[in-house]
Amino acid sequence: MKPVKSPIFTEGRPLLSALLTLPLALVLALLLTGGHDVLTDGARLAAYLAVLASDVALFFLMLWTGKTDRWRAVLFIAFALALSVTFIARMIEVRGHMSFGGGDVLSCEVPFCHLVTTMVLIPMALAQSITFPGRIEGGFADVSSMLVIVAIALLVLGRGFCSWGCFYGGWDDFFSRLRKRPVITKIPPILRRLPIAVLALVAITSAATLVPTYCDWICPFKTVTEYEAVTGLASFLKAVVFLGLFLGLVVVLPILTRRRTQCAYFCPMGALCTGAAKVNPHEIRIDPDKCIHCKKCEKNCPMGALDGDAIEKGRPSVTCSKCGRCVDDCPTGAITYRLRGGGYSVRPDVARLLFLYAGWTFLTVFSGGALQQFLIIVMNLVTKGSALS
Repeated sequence: MKPVKSPIFTEGRPLLSALLTLPLALVLALLLTGGHDVLTDGARLAAYLAVLASDVALFFLMLWTGKTDRWRAVLFIAFALALSVTFIARMIEVRGHMSFGGGDVLSCEVPFCHLVTTMVLIPMALAQSITFPGRIEGGFADVSSMLVIVAIALLVLGRGFCSWGCFYGGWDDFFSRLRKRPVITKIPPILRRLPIAVLALVAITSAATLVPTYCDWICPFKTVTEYEAVTGLASFLKAVVFLGLFLGLVVVLPILTRRRTQCAYFCPMGALCTGAAKVNPHEIRIDPDKCIHCKKCEKNCPMGALDGDAIEKGRPSVTCSKCGRCVDDCPTGAITYRLRGGGYSVRPDVARLLFLYAGWTFLTVFSGGALQQFLIIVMNLVTKGSALS
């Protein structure tokens, strides 16, 4: 007899879903203030309430509909787009443009992002040196704050950070959804190991040169944040590389493959997150006895983490980012969220709920500032005619 997927215990039960959403709503109501007095500023209060209401509503929908990836992606993609808009607006407000020059480097005014973590750990350990021209503390996206956030993300989410936190990942997640069917259907499994090679390369070269080489030469997201001012041949070549990699890895290939190619196959941060998987309490497991080999999960996995070998082993490959799409799509319930080490002693729907509490809290708090600032920019444009008012 063909296995039948059991409904999640909150699915189709709006009252229970609302009750389980309530404690998260109370936590978010406090955390999304960001330590500011939102009551004294009308625009800030409106943005805060809009973001809070949206975050709570999306979490409720995840519980009520039983669909994780559908509603996660709404916030995740919005975060990526809003962060780029607000970041660029801030740089224009501070510098007058979105590029940085020698003066910004010398004064350590370059914001630190989580990708830089892959390039600073070895120099910090061996030479007690920070290979990045950013403020250690007290500034916008300072080194200390970002390292703390990364440490929390690695412990709480592991590789799940790539779908529940990374403010770049929403870009290729968005483009990977634009086609219903892929043009390129075969991606060599060996490419799953490529991020490890990229991580090793940038870690070693950054330690040897005391320069964040990934950021300096090959980060595609320079295109939508900030970049080195073009003042000569070297900086011009960097700009061309940044734009080419963004168009290729973040836009074109995700559209053609329906895969998050940048995140799955090129990002050194993904490899670092994979290394933290063993200490993360949450995982995706596959019950081979329930699998009917429909290959729906394999076709739809945006990270290319599922194939016959993964099903046989009972777990996805190292590129799995716990986005939940395979859990949503599996017609028999063979793929579920699990608590690491807990086996089947904890019900899958309970394990899913626990993961959603952790993942959604991280994503909403991490994205809250950017989304509120984005709404304030929009309100300024409408009411004052200037985004930077």
